[in-house]
Amino acid sequence: MFLKILSITVLLLLVSVQNLHGSALTAASSYEFTAYRMQQFNMAQRKHGCRGAIVVAEARSSDEPVLTRRCVVMKVSDFSTEKYLKAQRQNAAAILILLPKNTSGIPPETTQSFMISERDALLMESPIPVYVALEDEQLLYMYDEVKQTASIRTSSIFIRVLRSMITATAFQILVSNNAPIKAVTDTTFVTLEGVLPGAGDDLPTIVITAHYDAYGLAPWLSYGADSNGSGVVILLELARLFQRLYSRSSTRPPFHLLFSLTGGGKHNFLGTKRWIEENLDHAESSLLHDNVAFVLCLDTLANGDELHVHVSRPPKPDTPLHSFVQQLEEVVSSRFSWVKTGLVHKKINLVESTVAWEHERYSLRRIPGFTLSHVEDPKSELRGSILDDMSQVDFRKLKRNGIIIAETLARFMFNLSDRGSPQDLQLFKGQMDFQDSRVSSLMSTLTSLPRATQLLDKELGQVTLVNTLEQEFRHYLQQVHRHTFRQDKRDPDITFFDQMNQPIVMYRVKPAAFDLFLGGCIAAYLGIVYYAIQNFGFVYTKVKAAVKTKACK
Repeated sequence: MFLKILSITVLLLLVSVQNLHGSALTAASSYEFTAYRMQQFNMAQRKHGCRGAIVVAEARSSDEPVLTRRCVVMKVSDFSTEKYLKAQRQNAAAILILLPKNTSGIPPETTQSFMISERDALLMESPIPVYVALEDEQLLYMYDEVKQTASIRTSSIFIRVLRSMITATAFQILVSNNAPIKAVTDTTFVTLEGVLPGAGDDLPTIVITAHYDAYGLAPWLSYGADSNGSGVVILLELARLFQRLYSRSSTRPPFHLLFSLTGGGKHNFLGTKRWIEENLDHAESSLLHDNVAFVLCLDTLANGDELHVHVSRPPKPDTPLHSFVQQLEEVVSSRFSWVKTGLVHKKINLVESTVAWEHERYSLRRIPGFTLSHVEDPKSELRGSILDDMSQVDFRKLKRNGIIIAETLARFMFNLSDRGSPQDLQLFKGQMDFQDSRVSSLMSTLTSLPRATQLLDKELGQVTLVNTLEQEFRHYLQQVHRHTFRQDKRDPDITFFDQMNQPIVMYRVKPAAFDLFLGGCIAAYLGIVYYAIQNFGFVYTKVKAAVKTKACK
């Protein structure tokens, strides 16, 4: 009887040891990685983004029923407004979102769902820290472990307790930087302008503008390919192509072309606001002072088969803006009939302190303007997402939209319709066409670095990027000026906050039940050894008899 008990005890101990050995993790016991904190800024007397940065909590899956004082770990496919609000309601310690390094493999429906939830999260103020980290082997291992732990919550109590004691592993997430978050009120906005002067005196001016900054859940992951890298690329190609027309007196139109790249576009178009004020209120002479035909704003043009004309008020007949829209419809119907175009009328709400589109900044100063975009809703999730990278750009549609704008602009300036020119006349072809290699190169340059507003005047790479845009202007345009607008530190238009990227340490730990189980195993082992020593003669006799019996068989 004793031998049976002893054999069973030894067998259980060996099985336990084997389970402990089999559950050894391949992940490091501690691992440091960089995570990027959610946007945090104050604007128009409203607070946006997350208020916290410090995290000391155990990692848990978003599928867990209880998330209080836990760091909720999600993949892009897990993230939703519902789960985000659940973590907020339960006072989770933090949220950590794992983002693939290559987002091109994310299904379109998952991308859209994430962008919508991201937009909703950015509209709220979050008291808990929210971080985004790029996926790697260690973080994916941690995610799989916490996901597996959450999946056995539906199993029997015995299985849950046994796994918790033997194989379960917990992960502690720690932000090592304990410094308080500080406000940043010295952010500057840089606006670039350049001119192609027309042939003649007292000519009307056409302003072509786009904002070059980007926006998303985390500033350090905001690359803004479609919004608004696409607008910048088209503007720079328009500058190159029309410079060829303006370089010869025989093809120089009777219009001044004023090009502008503005900063702060994702934050109420503050760069545009300050640039307009500089030209209208402070400059002695400016093309904006004179006869402005209209302002053409380029925003989010790298996708879709729609080209919406956003206006603050419908253009009146016999106005330059009305004529341009007619020319646009002719170009689209004659050469790109599958593209849908039309006016989208949205009045400016004077009660609101923010504007939806860049042209509204001009409309407030009674300068006619409109925005071209494949996006119909100004609150669309496509206008600000960390998933808006090169994978969201359709270069064929980007080039097509650029050609439509160039052809329409040329037909308007040369008044080709009234001269009886064919509607399908193609002006921009051959050397005057949009160059695929240049379009791709410009987009690659723009998306090589995050272009969040709070980074563009602080980080060396981002400052160099703005300098590169200025060099593009100087290569093709005349009277190039760089305007740097500084905020009043006592009353800034927008206040950003620091600690946007943080080193985070992940520790691999065992739960308390594991310590109890390990203590039990050690106690059982010592008990067996003690019993064997105290009863050595008896144990020796029994073992010897058992061996002889087995040998005889």
